[in-house]
Amino acid sequence: MTTIAIGTEKGGFLVDPADESVSDPLFGGWKVTAFGRSGDHHLAAVGSNWFGPGIHRSTDLDTWTAIDAPPNYGDDPEADGAREVTAIWTFQRDRDWLWAGVEEAGLFRSGDDGQTWESMPGFNDHRTRGDWGPGLGGLCAHRVVTHGDRVYVAASAVGVFRSDDGGATFDLVNDGIPVAGMPPEEVRERPETGYCVHRLEGHPDDPDRLYRQDHMGVFRSDDGGVTWVRHQSGLPAEMGFGFMMAREGSTGRLFTQPLHSDGQRLPVDGAFRIYRSDDDGESWAVSGTGWPEAATHTQVLRGAFDADDDGRVVAGTTAGTVWLTEDAGDSWRQLPHTFPRIGAVALW
Repeated sequence: MTTIAIGTEKGGFLVDPADESVSDPLFGGWKVTAFGRSGDHHLAAVGSNWFGPGIHRSTDLDTWTAIDAPPNYGDDPEADGAREVTAIWTFQRDRDWLWAGVEEAGLFRSGDDGQTWESMPGFNDHRTRGDWGPGLGGLCAHRVVTHGDRVYVAASAVGVFRSDDGGATFDLVNDGIPVAGMPPEEVRERPETGYCVHRLEGHPDDPDRLYRQDHMGVFRSDDGGVTWVRHQSGLPAEMGFGFMMAREGSTGRLFTQPLHSDGQRLPVDGAFRIYRSDDDGESWAVSGTGWPEAATHTQVLRGAFDADDDGRVVAGTTAGTVWLTEDAGDSWRQLPHTFPRIGAVALW
């Protein structure tokens, strides 16, 4: 049985796509920022303006327990330059570790399914950290992609980092990405940081192939991020601006939602559509059927999109609606629920 987890500004919800039933609110009044899986545990990251971030775990999706010690820098809050974890943006499980990316941008990992966490100084104390700056959504490490000892971290608005030693050390890998807000002819020397990556996806069989939805467009790398090439054929806006990117496992199809521009973060001409690529990101087209004919001015945020290996792809919108395909994007339907603003979804 598949369950769709929905994380909103006002709590979490569980939806059964078979009968379209929805649970009572979970974590009522708390913002739900990310979902994950590790071992027998489902995980939900929550946040509060008063109480800060936390992590809840469940083995049955019914009873949830908050862990005692979520990721924490351990800095003296009175010290100059003290770092504070204000939100948990993503979880990633690999063969050995459960990883978490957080705001203020940081990387942590757990060897006990999220019960305890250790800081990763190769990222958290990176030599460029003094130059890191936030994007509109904050200074956040919002995506972790792993493949054996290869670890990629996407941080906004800093760029993509790569580790080849299991997260002990990291290098920045952003060559080929335009500098946001600066015409190319005005860039005399490329900065090391300041690249606003919005979403990062990896290829399960090739650690060197990456797909990137960036502030400046849609890109692919075939050499582990050393170089990036723009691939936007078929997208409706020249800039290629958007927030989401995902790969469905059974077909290898890629999905994104293009928006008009960074200055107008709405679907082009009010046409809410998910686009897909059937050729590994070389070209794009509207994904299937079922989209609304009326103007629909809403968007999908970076964490509000998920795909599995059985044809299911789900998107939650800032308007609180949920769109689902169960045939890898050939047809879509809107679920009959309206939630608060959605920032996270997961297929469980």
